[in-house]
Amino acid sequence: MTDNEALTEDQVGGRVAGLLLAAGGGRRLGGRPKALLEHRGHLLVEHAVGALRAAGCARVHVVLGARAEDVRARAALDDCVLVDNPDWEQGMGSSLRAGLHSLTGTGTGTGAGIGARAALVCLVDQPGIGGEAMARVRAAYRDETSLVSAAYAGVRGHPVLLGAAHWAGIAATATGDRGARAYLREHEAEIALVECGDVARPYDIDTEADLVHLE
Repeated sequence: MTDNEALTEDQVGGRVAGLLLAAGGGRRLGGRPKALLEHRGHLLVEHAVGALRAAGCARVHVVLGARAEDVRARAALDDCVLVDNPDWEQGMGSSLRAGLHSLTGTGTGTGAGIGARAALVCLVDQPGIGGEAMARVRAAYRDETSLVSAAYAGVRGHPVLLGAAHWAGIAATATGDRGARAYLREHEAEIALVECGDVARPYDIDTEADLVHLE
């Protein structure tokens, strides 16, 4: 029997934790942290947490870095686990390591005490990817060996689901801004692709020109 069989929806939600990487300083946005940008009346960090909740993640860990105290003070992040990454300037890899470390050994919350067996990882600067796409990727979870990625016209993108069996290997190779890229490239044959191009737009908010996407 797989890890996913005979489980209620709530139990699956407990096994797949949301992991939001929201530590970047917005260097190409004049030093404005992306977490604090606004979209549809909410901060981007709130928007992304809401999407993870809508996707069914019963627990959400949020990695903060640039102006972390401002994010804590301004954002409504109730019931999230807030993870400080003092090394955020080293790139996304450091945030991914911090987030996976925070998930190691989790065993509280929905799912009758079952620890997180996978992380659904999303980026704070992709507001075009909402709960529907995240739910599709989450639904492909099978057990702690799962590797799942959203795809857009067949091209791999975010969010990604990383089974706990892979966390140590990912943490060992996550450096700079590569995140899990190197590890996923080495394990390409194991990745289940879930097409999301019909329900999401995978643009990034990286530069001033990209701000046109915010509403």
